[in-house]
Amino acid sequence: MRIGSAKESYIADEALFATRTQWVWFALLLASLVLFPFVSNLYWLYLACLVSINVISATGLNILTGFTGQVSLGHAAFMGVGAYTVAWLDNNAQTPFYLNLLAAAGVTTAVGLVAGLPSLRVKGLYLAIATIAASFILQFVFINWESVTRGTRGINIEPPEIMGIVLDNPDTFYWMVVPIMVVMVLLAANLFRTRVGRAFIAIRDRDISASVLGISLPAYKLMSFAIASFYAGIAGGLYAYFMGSINPESFPLLMSIFFLAAIIVGGMGTILGGILGAIFMTLTPEVLRYGVDLASPFIDEPGAVLSPVRTIVFGALIVGFLLFEPHGLAEIWRRIRRFFHLWPFRT
Repeated sequence: MRIGSAKESYIADEALFATRTQWVWFALLLASLVLFPFVSNLYWLYLACLVSINVISATGLNILTGFTGQVSLGHAAFMGVGAYTVAWLDNNAQTPFYLNLLAAAGVTTAVGLVAGLPSLRVKGLYLAIATIAASFILQFVFINWESVTRGTRGINIEPPEIMGIVLDNPDTFYWMVVPIMVVMVLLAANLFRTRVGRAFIAIRDRDISASVLGISLPAYKLMSFAIASFYAGIAGGLYAYFMGSINPESFPLLMSIFFLAAIIVGGMGTILGGILGAIFMTLTPEVLRYGVDLASPFIDEPGAVLSPVRTIVFGALIVGFLLFEPHGLAEIWRRIRRFFHLWPFRT
C-alpha cells in the first residue's frame, strides 16, 4: 500500500515518471500502441489516427488555457494555418512532409504570437472575444486569398511518403501520426518540469503575484500562445495529410469549441486531461451514430437527427462536467487510482 510520496532530491521531484510502476505502465502503453494495428480494422485505425491528431491539438490548447489560464476560441483557425501551409508547400514546393510539418508549425507559431498580443492587455471573456475575432480574420483569409488557399474550392494534398512507403491509408498513416503524438505529449509533460511551465502555472493561479516574483507576464503569455500555436500547426498539418483535402469549412468555430470542450471534459491543467478529453470527445459522435443506427427503425431520417443531437450532447457534457466534475475525467481517474492504492483500507 502506498503511504507517502516523499522526494529526497530536486531531480526526483522533477522526474517525468516517479516510480518504476509508472515506467512499466508507460512501456505497456507503448506496446499496446504498437500491437493495436495488428488487431484492428481500418475503421478503428481511422479513429485512432483522428484521436491522435486531436490529442496533439487539445494538448496545445490545454497548455494555453488549462495551464496558463488564457482563454482561446481560435484554436481551429490556427490548425487551419498549419494545414494550408502544408497544402501550399506540398502543391508548389514538393518538399518532404517533415519539412512541411516544421514549416506549418513555424508559420502557425508566428500567427499565434500576433493573435496573442491582446492577452497583454485583456483576459478572461475579453480575450476569448479577441481570439474569436482572430478566428474570423483567418477564415476571411482562407476564403479570399485564393492565390494561396484556392478559396472555397479547397486544396488537395498528396499523401506523405516515408522511405518509399506511401501513407495513403489509416493502416500506414498510423505509424507516422501516433509516434508524433507520443513525442508531442511527452514534450508537453516535460515542459512543466521546467521554469517556463511553472511560470505558466503561476500566471494562471495569480498573475499579479507571479509578476511580483519576477515573472515577465508579457513574455510568458506570448510564449504560451506560441507553444499552443506550434501544437496547433503540427495537428493542422497532420489533419491536412490525413484528410487529403482541406477548405475553409474544415476549420469552423465549432471545431474550436470542440477542443475547448475536450479539455474541460478531460480536465484542464493536466496532461492526462487533454488526452482523455480528446479521446472522449472524438469517440462520443461515434457512439451517438451507433445509437442512432439502432433507433433508425423507429425514427424518420436518422441522419438528419444525428447533427443536432451531437450538438446538444456536447453542450450537455460541458455543463454536466462543470457542475458535477469540474476537474474532468483526469480527476475521476485519480480517484480510481487512489482507491486501488488504499484498497482494502478506507480513507
